[in-house]
Order: sequence, then structure tokens, then C-alpha cells
Amino acid sequence: MSFHYFAGAACRALTARKDGPSLYDVCDPVLSGTVSGDPHLAKFYKTALGNPALRILLRRAGLPELRDEARLSRLREALTHARDEVEPDWAAVGRPIADLVDSIALEHPKPPPVPFTAALPQSAQIDGAIRDCAQHLLGSYRRNGFLPTYAAFNLIGDPDFRGCELIMALTGLNARGYKNSSLLFNLARVFIARSQARAVVNPPWKGIAEPMWEPVQIRHRSAYYDAFFIEALLSYVETGLAAPADKVAAERAIADMVDFCVNISREEVEGIDGARFNVITALAPAPHPRFSRFFAQIKQDLGFGIYVPDCDTTACSISAATQAGCTDPIIDQPLLDFYAGYQVRAGVNAPRVTVPLNDHIDYEGGVATWIDNLAGDRPYGNDLDPTLNLDILEVSFRNLARWKILETPARLATVHRIIGFQKRLAASGAFANPRSHIYYLPELYSAYFGRCYAAFLALPLAAQAAIDPDGDFDFIRHRVLSYVKGELMAAEMNVFDAALALIALGHLGADPRAFAPALNVIIASLGEGGRRGPFRAYEWNKMKTPTRILVGGPEVTSAFVLMGLAVAKRAMARG
Repeated sequence: MSFHYFAGAACRALTARKDGPSLYDVCDPVLSGTVSGDPHLAKFYKTALGNPALRILLRRAGLPELRDEARLSRLREALTHARDEVEPDWAAVGRPIADLVDSIALEHPKPPPVPFTAALPQSAQIDGAIRDCAQHLLGSYRRNGFLPTYAAFNLIGDPDFRGCELIMALTGLNARGYKNSSLLFNLARVFIARSQARAVVNPPWKGIAEPMWEPVQIRHRSAYYDAFFIEALLSYVETGLAAPADKVAAERAIADMVDFCVNISREEVEGIDGARFNVITALAPAPHPRFSRFFAQIKQDLGFGIYVPDCDTTACSISAATQAGCTDPIIDQPLLDFYAGYQVRAGVNAPRVTVPLNDHIDYEGGVATWIDNLAGDRPYGNDLDPTLNLDILEVSFRNLARWKILETPARLATVHRIIGFQKRLAASGAFANPRSHIYYLPELYSAYFGRCYAAFLALPLAAQAAIDPDGDFDFIRHRVLSYVKGELMAAEMNVFDAALALIALGHLGADPRAFAPALNVIIASLGEGGRRGPFRAYEWNKMKTPTRILVGGPEVTSAFVLMGLAVAKRAMARG
């Protein structure tokens, strides 16, 4: 959006007629000044919602129903209970806020249809874009000593997160600070979504993946991100386009990022049967995440003090290390033995999913996200994401012989249950519904399925038959291709959408002529990132709690464009 758009939107928000009590009229009597009870709730309010810039923006955002003194009192009483009680009844506390959340109307993007463009860019243009992305990554690594990723808050929240989901979060999350932030962020999003401030906080965009608006972005580093940067640089080297000096620089960066994943981010945990495993933590101890001192303190103030390992970061890090030829003993662990303890089995351990934001899907066979650390911390409760389960399959295929999966019935059964979980998602069409996904979008699921499918096809035919005797992967492949070609690429795309479409199409064996729309979007978008890189920052993954938090960055876009173009280039070379 242009400066004129934001200036006009801000002017309308600042001059709107106030129609009822504002967020600050509600909260200041309870959470301003010196307060009793849980100190974090008031601290969060003052830090995140009571800052001067947001106060100015929302000062005229009022809700007319709160003119009813009884309703206003119930809302303040709920906040008081959250503040003062040692163990609040979170369902009761959340109900008045949940009712307000249900009064807002948010929708996922619905890009307009576009005609199919059959003309492919010149191969020299594709090669040039690959080199531009690689130079961006290598240059950023050289300047920073790592490849940064950014987090940004969208205070309007996620369209799939409504009143029911708020109650799920408040009762299923474990950390008090995380409950506090979810409660207050969701109260604030009502005042934003139902006022002129909405246009400032949530401007429209092109395509599906949300652009990450500046200036408030939090730079950081995680093994999960490094794993995909490793794959991007490996794909660059494999294209044969890297000059000798760039090939050396890429290999050095890969080696450093592998070390960050499997050593610096390593954490020992206990499996369900008491056995110890080394897994990969979501956020390594300071100073490794590379937060600035300012944001490190803000993170602590907002209640994000405890981080635990997760199944996805572990799978992707081990996969990237395997692809890079790492020989660290951590690779030899049969991780499926550990994942089996986090796999949902109906009637056995279904309560493992405590935050079922996507409870319309059947969890049977799926592996939950978060791993209890040795201290037993479980700040986020637990949820279950379909894309994460693709990553577990992918790393298992890459380590099929090493982990003796075919020779170990229990491990093979774990794989079969995950495949069954994925087939049901495809058969029902639920994989294409954004609500089915906790941390990703359907288009990213499609790209990650392509990545998983490619690892499956690299196995010997006998192994493929043992893993997938009923042809479930081919069934899912057809469903995903239909979505990518019939929905994603039939509509207007941004460059991140296009990169994910190419990864899916290339890995799933689509006719290379189908690549044209995505390739043309990427070539036409070169330079949109200005001084920060070839392309803008877009939504790669997200959190739905405590509000919509996007993760991505210009380097992330370059990495996924590079991978998409490399996959397309190989497919076009095969004809």
C-alpha cells in the first residue's frame, strides 16, 4: 500500500465519531496504575495495548453495546478475575470477550480469477532470478553472520480464530502469560476490526500469503528457518549456476547452519517410555536467536519467556542435516520411536491435543506439535498441524534405511498412521481449508506435500510399495495438483504464492507448461523488495495465538523463490 493509502486510513481512524466505550475506557480502571493480583496482565496491557501509538489510533474506536452498564461491568469483572485469582475459571473469564469476538467479520483473501498465460519466460530470465536470490542470501549471510527471519504482529487476528477458539486457547494453553496475552489481544481485535482502525492495521493485499508490513518487525534466528535456508542453498549449488566462489560461500553457510540446527539448538528430552532423545528446540538459548536487547526485553514482558522443542523444527532440522551429508550421531536416532509417543490414537491419548483449533478434522494418526522439556514445561498446551506431519514423513523417507523403518513393524505402523491421517485430509478436501492448518496456509501444505512426495519417489520401488501399499500418495497427489492448478493458480498470485505453486507442481510431476503463470509472476515481481532484496517479505508461517503473528522476511522469500525456480528448471530440463 502507498503512503497515501495509510495517510488516508489513519486520518479516518483519528477523526471517526466515537460510538461507545473504547478499549481504554474498559481496561484502564482495571489494569492501569498500581494493581493487585497477577502483575503480568497489567504489564502486558501497558506494554502491548497501552502504548501511545496504539492509544492514539484506537482512541475513537468504541463499541455501542458497551453503553449497557451491565454488559460493561461483566467485561470488567472478567478482567478483574483474570487479574486477581490464582487459578481463574478461564472459560468464564473468556466468555464476555468471546461474545464480542463473535461480533466481528473477517475473511480469508479471495483473489480475483485471472486468465491463463501460456507463454513461458526465457530460460535466461529464470537463471537470472535464481542468481539474484542466491546473491541476496549469500550477501545477507555475509553481512549478518546468519540469515535473519522476522516476526510481525497483525492485531486484527486470524479469520479462523473466533469466540469458540478463544475459549479453547484460554483453557488449553498452560502458561499464564500466554493466556493473559491471548485474552487481551482478542479484546483489542474487536475494537480494531469494528472501527476505522481496521484499514490501518489490516490493509488489503494481492494474492494469498500476507505481506509483512513494516516497520515493526522482530528479527530473530531459529533452527526451523535455518533448515529451509540450507535446502535453498543446496538447491542453488545443484543448479550448476553458482560461480566457484559462490559455491564455496554457500557450502560454508550450509555447514554453519547445520551446526546451528543439530548442536546449538539441540536439547535432550524424555520419550513417553522414559528413553532419552535429542531433539531441536524452537528457539535456542540467548544470545543465539539474535534478538536485539530491546526486543528481548519486550518478548519477556509480553509473556514469551519459555520456549520448548517441537516436532516440526526437529524433523526439518534433521532432514536438512541429512541432505547436507551431516554425520552427527543425532541423525542416527530413530526419531519415529519418539514421535510415536506424540501420535494421536483414538481412545488412547486423544487429550494430548489441548488446543484443538482445527477440531473439524480427524486427528487419528497425526503427531502433535510441542514437546515437553525435561522440566515438564508445556507453555503452549498442544495442537496438531497437518503440514508438520508431512515433514515427519519426509525426514523418515530420507532416513528409511538408517532408522530401519521397514524392518521395524512399530516404526512402519507409525508411518502408515500418518499417511492415513493425510489421506483423510485429501479425501475430505480439508487440506484446502485454511482452518485445518494451525501454522500454515493450504498453498504451503501443497508445496510441502510436493517436497515429501519427491522424497518418497526417491526410494526404491519395493520400499515405496511397503510404505504405501494402497497408493494413497498418488491419491493425495491428484487432489493437491487439482487445488494448485484449479484454485491457487487460477487466481491472482503474489510472488510467494507463485514460488509455492512451482514447488508443488515441479515435485508432483505436472506438465511444465503449467508453470507459466507462476514463473511470469516471479519474473514480473523482481525488484519489488527495493533495497532489502529482490522481493518483499511475505507470510511463511504464522501463530493464531495470542494473535496473528506472521513469520517471514525478504530472505525467506528469496529462499522459496530460489527453490521453486530450481525445481521448475529441473522439471523443464526433463521435458
